[in-house]
Amino acid sequence: MSRKTDQPVPPYFNLDPETAAGKLGDPIDTARFAKAAAFAAKGRDDLAKRGYSPDGQKRLRKFSVWEICRYLIPVNAAHLRRVLKANPDLPQGEGAAGAKWFTLEEVLSLRNHFAEEGVASKEYKPYRPDGLPAKVVAVANFKGGVGKTSTAAHLAMSAALDGYRVLVIDLDSQGSMTSIMGGTVEDEWSTVFPLLAKDYALHVQRENGVREAQSQAPLPLDETLTEALQVTAKDVIQPTHWPNIDLIGAQLNLYWAEFQVPVWRMSQRNWPLWDALTGFLGNEDVLDEYDIILLDTPPALGYLTINALAASDILLVPLGASFLEFDSTGRFFDMLYSTFASIEDGENAARRRAGLPEMKFEWDVVRALITRFDAAQQTDLANVIQAYLGDFMNAYRQDYTALVGQAGEQVNGIYEADYRDFNRETYVRGREAFDRTYAEFKELLIGAWWRDSQMAEAEQKEQDDGKTQTA
Repeated sequence: MSRKTDQPVPPYFNLDPETAAGKLGDPIDTARFAKAAAFAAKGRDDLAKRGYSPDGQKRLRKFSVWEICRYLIPVNAAHLRRVLKANPDLPQGEGAAGAKWFTLEEVLSLRNHFAEEGVASKEYKPYRPDGLPAKVVAVANFKGGVGKTSTAAHLAMSAALDGYRVLVIDLDSQGSMTSIMGGTVEDEWSTVFPLLAKDYALHVQRENGVREAQSQAPLPLDETLTEALQVTAKDVIQPTHWPNIDLIGAQLNLYWAEFQVPVWRMSQRNWPLWDALTGFLGNEDVLDEYDIILLDTPPALGYLTINALAASDILLVPLGASFLEFDSTGRFFDMLYSTFASIEDGENAARRRAGLPEMKFEWDVVRALITRFDAAQQTDLANVIQAYLGDFMNAYRQDYTALVGQAGEQVNGIYEADYRDFNRETYVRGREAFDRTYAEFKELLIGAWWRDSQMAEAEQKEQDDGKTQTA
């Protein structure tokens, strides 16, 4: 005879309303949000400082001979030591002969030496054609939590370790990228906002030149626009703890741009608001100062994201291997089409009336990449996503590893983490996840540059042939 036992009831049964009411506390007024925000800000600062030095500044760690020879410069350790011994003017690092450590500045100096004196068949410095501008890379998706900032930060760090000069522009008013890069942004005047305002102010000045010729009253420039005219890109670009990564940071007030940009557009319907970011990158020689410009966008298709997408040559769209993220990404592509096709239609209608050539948005390449991938749980869905997105998809799926979470607790990227703090196998596996993502990105980057260089050479040849025929 079996004995019947009572089954436990779910925790949402038999709740007492009076007891529940006693746990509510007093009603919440708006002032309580300010208190919560203050506590959160204090906690955020305290947590951020985990990745900082005791003086409150972020500093990049040093790199061992093992790391340099495995990841940064294609030489073996014994040869590197021989070269250092034979060239005392080169950086010698710190520590005993068998365990030297070098700053990234020193690594870059060593890389330059090997590029000049080393074996011609080895790639000591990354491919970068002369005479071409930097490539602008936007990392975007309007779904939050898909890994935009993490992807952008690690690509910036990967490229810097590879020897490229990188400018990171944080367009998200949450400022997560700015925190990772150790940036300090007091207000919106240290973000891209004044540069967007400057583009509009310059447009108004051009309009006033036309109005003056037609004996019309000039359009006014308010205090914000007048002040913005004095700001240059150099005023808002700040160095980071990485010697070859600079930053234009973000903070909460940057969100004001999402309201101000459409106001300017309503005032001047012929101002191409989507070109404001493109304008300052080109007009202020930013494209000549760097190799790669990485744009970290907010999780929305607002005016800042539209500017980023219009300015970019390469668009990367991170997403997780889940139905909701796939669904959201599909809607993101749909909105991209609707937004940019609408701009093209409106602009080209006016251009046709004026007898001007039509405009068209183009990107060198667009790739969606799967982040935080768990092969044991998500392979089937990832295969489905791959099948539907086809050539828009990166081949490599970025695994989630323990290293990512542990480094994130210190507000660091994995390339900033000291491998001695981890099991060596964990470090190597975690780093490989991002190295392979960077490898695919770099292939897109150098392919786009090579194609540009071939086009430039063909155009130059055509011009030279024309001059020869004329002569």
